[in-house]
Amino acid sequence: MKKDIAIIGLGLIGGSLAKALRESDASLEIAAADSDQNALANALAEGVVGRVGALAEVCAGANLVVVAVPPLAAPAVLAEIARCAGPETLITDVASVKSHLLETLASLPAGFRSRFVPGHPLAGSEQSGYGAARAELFRGRNVVLAPLEETAPEAIAKMHDLWRGVGANVLAMSPERHDRILALTSHLPHVLAFAMAGLPPRRENGAGVHHYAASGFADFTRLAASDPALWSDILRANAGATVAALDAFGEDLKQFRNALATGDWPALGDNLQRARRARGAFDLARGGGETAGDAGGERCFHVRPGGAIRPGGIRVPGDKSISHRAIMLGALADGVSRVSGFLEGEDALHTLAAFRELGVTIVGPEDGCLRIYGAGANGLKAPRGPLWLGNSGTAMRLLAGVLAGQGFASELRGDESLSQRPMNRIVKPLADMGAVISADGGRPPLRISGGRLRGIDYAMPVASAQVKSCLLLAGLFAEGMTTVREPGPCRDHTERMLRGFGVELDTGSRQGMTSLVGGQALRACDIDIPGDISSAAFFLVAAAISPGASLTLEQVGVNPTRTGVIEILRQMGADIRLRNPRESGGEPVADIEVRQKPLHGVEIGAEQVALAIDEFPILLVAAACAEGETRISGAGELRVKESDRIEAMAEGLGILGIEHETFPDGIRVTGGELGGGIIDSRGDHRIAMAFAIAALRCRQAVTIRNCANVATSFPGFAALARQMGLGISEADADS
Repeated sequence: MKKDIAIIGLGLIGGSLAKALRESDASLEIAAADSDQNALANALAEGVVGRVGALAEVCAGANLVVVAVPPLAAPAVLAEIARCAGPETLITDVASVKSHLLETLASLPAGFRSRFVPGHPLAGSEQSGYGAARAELFRGRNVVLAPLEETAPEAIAKMHDLWRGVGANVLAMSPERHDRILALTSHLPHVLAFAMAGLPPRRENGAGVHHYAASGFADFTRLAASDPALWSDILRANAGATVAALDAFGEDLKQFRNALATGDWPALGDNLQRARRARGAFDLARGGGETAGDAGGERCFHVRPGGAIRPGGIRVPGDKSISHRAIMLGALADGVSRVSGFLEGEDALHTLAAFRELGVTIVGPEDGCLRIYGAGANGLKAPRGPLWLGNSGTAMRLLAGVLAGQGFASELRGDESLSQRPMNRIVKPLADMGAVISADGGRPPLRISGGRLRGIDYAMPVASAQVKSCLLLAGLFAEGMTTVREPGPCRDHTERMLRGFGVELDTGSRQGMTSLVGGQALRACDIDIPGDISSAAFFLVAAAISPGASLTLEQVGVNPTRTGVIEILRQMGADIRLRNPRESGGEPVADIEVRQKPLHGVEIGAEQVALAIDEFPILLVAAACAEGETRISGAGELRVKESDRIEAMAEGLGILGIEHETFPDGIRVTGGELGGGIIDSRGDHRIAMAFAIAALRCRQAVTIRNCANVATSFPGFAALARQMGLGISEADADS
């Protein structure tokens, strides 16, 4: 990006960045300013910097200025840089507090704000000063960019590349959220460590008490060895957020105190278990991008029998399919795309993390909102290792289409469940397009080498929105026209969103056929993601089987390629009505009103399956509660989902006492009274949620095992189910 860099402050972070940059590119001209003359002399002697001087001297002519001074000194330094730096100079900082800079920035010229990219490497230690600096400090560590609304996308992209070049993983969020999160994860722990380090001698009258402190005390108070002057600065700069964090911690601490004071040992155990799970999730996330849900941990739902759905209206999380696509197309577009309603579930977050590793800056999510700084169709960067996609088949298959057209190699991996999913359905047509792609026995991991793609005319043997979308995305990078022919209707979210990003598609010459010409540029756009009808389906069925229920699900996507669940439930006798139909971001949206009515069994054929493929677990619960027999055929695809959903549902229904029979491509269910028991969801989120809803009509309690992956598609499911009247609780398997 530049050859001349000025670093203001050669402490631990500034010095480490200077060393890392020098190690990555010996031709860089690095200058430094610092009040510590020893630090400057050492950096010169080591060849880390080429010249030193006053701030104005080192900034003159610099392409990039890095402000690495204590937080309270940063505002004055930024004001001085604004006076002496050139009009094209980029500016960034490394402070652990951002909001205190906003007032100063508001007083500086708009051109300066557009070139300033707030940054914060999460890579400090209790050591300080240039003597503690080391070139490898940032490798594998996270760096947060906190751009302003007016920060230029080009400046953000260059800072992303700089940090990526020294081995860091780049995240992004708003300055305000940055300060709230850092108050909880960094500033509060330091306050507690400083407080705790002095507590034993104060309470026990003497320093000798330290002889009785073991490694736990040493670990807890390690942060108290940090520089007090620096931390006084940090805490003063972020006082408001740190006070809020202390208040929140105080409330949690009261729960422990009350449990101990009153002898409420179950409450004490629950608090300890929650903390242990949170720490486990933290360790997994730190260890390689996996999260608690990926671990498939032994989480269980315990659901009391009966209950009733409370009347009223609810919102379900944003559509998962659209959330995946919004990130992908926003990343490939030119410009900044703003997304609202994003599903903050693990599947979609894995897609987000993958594109960050591919060099795309994405701010958020924050309350379901994202700001995606598109890299353009040819702007993705080679990943530095395998891309982890957790449990998401959608992410893997669609991303394979994007990566097949890149000029670099990549590898896509997933958890145990995803590693069993068939991938030849995309490997073969992508290879026909010229991609160099392989899978182990037709299953993940996928290994993709950059290839020169050519358009093909492909007739899918099985209707699959994932396959269709994969090939259309690959077609964006192919020479000529790519045509995909469907044997039956399947979701068209990709086609709708491609049009929103300015891509021309031909879907009119023949029904079930979609064509596009490669080489088209995508233009950034704003996307409002509606509620996910697959998530809404659980509560549609809950209301349909709960006596006297009347429920409205607000702002749900009702794309005609996804409304099969509504039509099938209506066919079974459910009273479902669409209110206030409208369009949002090219997708049809409505409020869905459902009232309980007796259900009856139906025949569901292959022509209906593709329009409700993800909803069949909960539809089978409806069938179990209906009068008569329901038979599903042409649904062999259900056997290669996150689990073999035909067998998983048959096993669970059998445990509840429901008569059934399975076939290679379907299942027959005879409605009846439901008992209770222990059901293994096989780590499949939709199986777990379906049997939780079934408990509304059960005579005994239901325990559902292996529920950790519910977070992949419906974060907060159990809490919302409780709010609506289910007697559901979550626990570890051995609780």
